[in-house]
Amino acid sequence: MSKQLDYHTIREIFTRFQDVSPEPKGELDHVNVYTLVVAVALSAQATDVGVNKATKELFKIADTPQKMLDLGEEGLIEHIKTIGLYRNKAKNVIKLSQILVDQYGGEVPNSRAALQSLPGVGRKTANVVLNMWWRQPAQAVDTHIFRVGNRTGIAPGKDVDAVERAIEDHIPADFQLHAHHWLILHGRYHCKARKPMCSTCLIRDLCGYEEKEL
Repeated sequence: MSKQLDYHTIREIFTRFQDVSPEPKGELDHVNVYTLVVAVALSAQATDVGVNKATKELFKIADTPQKMLDLGEEGLIEHIKTIGLYRNKAKNVIKLSQILVDQYGGEVPNSRAALQSLPGVGRKTANVVLNMWWRQPAQAVDTHIFRVGNRTGIAPGKDVDAVERAIEDHIPADFQLHAHHWLILHGRYHCKARKPMCSTCLIRDLCGYEEKEL
């Protein structure tokens, strides 16, 4: 774990991220907030590419909670069986769809507590939905962000909650909305787990990582 970087260094890091990608986007395909919830729930321990492939046809026929219920659990499984843990995920999607119909009139609620009360929706999933759909500065810490936060010193922490707090505490407010997307993309394509691409890294002169691969 690198030590926490100072304010000015972090501001310069995110200024560079912003210059390269002013409006970073999540890579999960969706057509509305309901399909975003489903896509994020399906993406646990799966790749975005794999989820997008599975949901391409699914979301054409089941883009609301009621349509998902009409499709049914077995029908859903047919679409998502290429994704890991698909049986359990199918159960959760059907359950959360039923709750949305019964308790929320088929609408997706926009509070973290209400989202987290849905089956298969944890804090990370709730934060992704709040950030991507309602543009709240919520930080969804996945394995990429946990690694980048600790390796660089941008947001070090012993667990995901500590990294989430470090992002909220140390990244300037004007970068908070897109912070988690910049960090995910940096971790996915540059600051990789096994072989970080330090020699071509945008922030290598600012990063606190001592074992840079140059």
